[in-house]
Amino acid sequence: MAKLISGKEVSAKVREEVKAQCEQLKARGIHPGLAVIIVGDDPASRVYVNNKKKACAEVGFISEEYALPQQTTQEELLSLINELNNNPKINGILCQLPLPSHLDEKAVINAISPEKDVDAFHPSNVGKIMIGDYHFLPCTPAGVMEMIKSEGIEVKGKNCVVIGRSNIVGKPMAMLLLHEHGTVTICHSRTKNLKEVCAAADILVAAVGKAKFVTADMVKPGAVVLDVGINRLENGKLCGDVDFDSVEPKASYITPVPGGVGPMTIAMLMKNTLMAAKLQNGLE
Repeated sequence: MAKLISGKEVSAKVREEVKAQCEQLKARGIHPGLAVIIVGDDPASRVYVNNKKKACAEVGFISEEYALPQQTTQEELLSLINELNNNPKINGILCQLPLPSHLDEKAVINAISPEKDVDAFHPSNVGKIMIGDYHFLPCTPAGVMEMIKSEGIEVKGKNCVVIGRSNIVGKPMAMLLLHEHGTVTICHSRTKNLKEVCAAADILVAAVGKAKFVTADMVKPGAVVLDVGINRLENGKLCGDVDFDSVEPKASYITPVPGGVGPMTIAMLMKNTLMAAKLQNGLE
């Protein structure tokens, strides 16, 4: 029987810390602000944006939403980002992805000032993560690391396997495990002997976006299993990339879906926005 690592509990602690530090900043006349841009009416994106607004209210941030129509042009979007880059009341800028297909995602990410890039997607922030000298971390991998630390799980010297090589989760996840002295393997759709590679992992992170992809025969007895996936089954229920029912009896620790990594992502966004406010006011 694996011990559940509850993202709800760990994220609540992170948000409490952010709230306390936000109060300290407000006492000095600094009021952290986050701007969230959403283009179009993707239902999943709308849920995420609403959750981010709620989290901002909870920790005491100013939250500004810019809901743009589906037909917004590249020029209009970049013009808004430029305005927000130059707005001293806004410390963090987040553009909800994915964008409608006619917009250039890469150009939008590059347009956000690295100092306000609280998603840590800008190439300059990605480079800083690579060399281990960073202020911002991508929210989901940072949340996974926070969960690992919350249970006192040692990464040093462990065999760590990350399934998925996305720029948002897989690659930065591997870097963060490497910074903690893990021995890291990244698996993807071209990986040979995937089952054997995964079954050798002490720490297994699933970020592949396929429901119940990781089965019990891919998990080493006693492994720590962290499930980043959020998939919706035909019956409408949410599930992760890990087949929880078969894997849970084999693992030592496991994250549930929902209630695992999901809440951590928004908590780490709050942490990044707080850091941005401090940096822009010369406090870090």
